[in-house]
Amino acid sequence: MADSSTDLAAKENVVIQAGECSVTILPLLGGKIASIVAKGHELLQAPLAPYAPRTQTMDFIESDASGWDECLPSVVACTVQTAAGPASIPDHGDLWRVPWQLVTCSAFCATFRAQCFSLPLELQRTTTLFATHQGWSLRADYTVTNTGTHPVPWFWAAHPSFAAEPGDVIFLPDSIRRLRLTVSNRNRLGLAGTQVAWPVAALADGGQTDLSLAEPPESAIGEKLFTDHLGPEENWCMLERPRIGLRIRVRFSPAATPYLGLWICHGGWPDWAGPRQACVTFEPTTAPIDSLADIADWSPELAPGQSVSWPMIVEIESI
Repeated sequence: MADSSTDLAAKENVVIQAGECSVTILPLLGGKIASIVAKGHELLQAPLAPYAPRTQTMDFIESDASGWDECLPSVVACTVQTAAGPASIPDHGDLWRVPWQLVTCSAFCATFRAQCFSLPLELQRTTTLFATHQGWSLRADYTVTNTGTHPVPWFWAAHPSFAAEPGDVIFLPDSIRRLRLTVSNRNRLGLAGTQVAWPVAALADGGQTDLSLAEPPESAIGEKLFTDHLGPEENWCMLERPRIGLRIRVRFSPAATPYLGLWICHGGWPDWAGPRQACVTFEPTTAPIDSLADIADWSPELAPGQSVSWPMIVEIESI
């Protein structure tokens, strides 16, 4: 693998395109969707550090922490008991740190496959980009398969970090009025487990804040929240970006991925002197947790040879 970060990012890149929208995928860097450009605007969080090879044990903070990764079989590092013995899952799972295999590719569609190393799981993702009357649609079709000889626990979360700036607005279905907090920088919203009103939430210091409005990076906000189990009509979330004249709507299937994680970061992570994230990450997921060790009854085990499939769609439209 090349030492130069430029060479590493460019080697074997896959680009799919529809008119003024292009999507760049980096198979050598965990199948990362590194770029979604529409009408000349980059929609994903820029790299915080140069692209570089990953190891099986490094923390996510040691990477570029950008773009769109896939979290399988856990988001945070943990150890789980399986029929084959204990399994250690690294930070943000296995797949962002291993090369993906290109299965098929055309001008507007690419299919990749990747193998987890902590558990016998294989993920296949087909991404298809096409123009619509309103703009573009990027569809991701996923299949996870247990390739082992024993049942295994698992859950999946998408990790597309969309760039955000002051003036941007997050929209959720009107029926979603509360979210469960798991992380809040400086405990701004309270402790983990706190039920937080949406969109106007109480602050721990007695004030209020509108969580739907993007804040400047100096606000140092970093918060992770989850919905409750979603109903059939609660199948979308959206980021509206007035300055660039675009809205990004994520659609998913609550029948297959019945929860939504929401990472809102306005300069609040990482806690260092270098570049920090300014993004909103919409995370359709099979379970409202970050640790596979807490899986409980949210996601059943996969039997040997069993597969599960689900879709996720990103719609890009002019405002």
